[in-house]
Amino acid sequence: MIRVSLPYHLRTLARVEAEVLLDVGSSTTLGSVLDNLEARYPVLRGTLRDQTSLKRRPFVRFFACKEDLSHEHWDFALPVAVVSGQEPFLIVGAMAGG
Repeated sequence: MIRVSLPYHLRTLARVEAEVLLDVGSSTTLGSVLDNLEARYPVLRGTLRDQTSLKRRPFVRFFACKEDLSHEHWDFALPVAVVSGQEPFLIVGAMAGG
């Protein structure tokens, strides 16, 4: 099981109160986690990435094991600590401005 931590506004939209647990099977890539998350919570489709191009939304960032995975390809394999459930996969709403 992969633990996914969503920002407050996306937890509210998906109507979840804490981390989301996803069983992604043998494919534990960045894209498979997002595919499973959007399949389980259809209301999140289009909030994390564009539905047609699948590009990440500008103010959404992905982190795992204190590393920024936001610019990695969808086929990027997640770290073992995330796959084993020791560490969460973090989806963070970035802020801009000063």
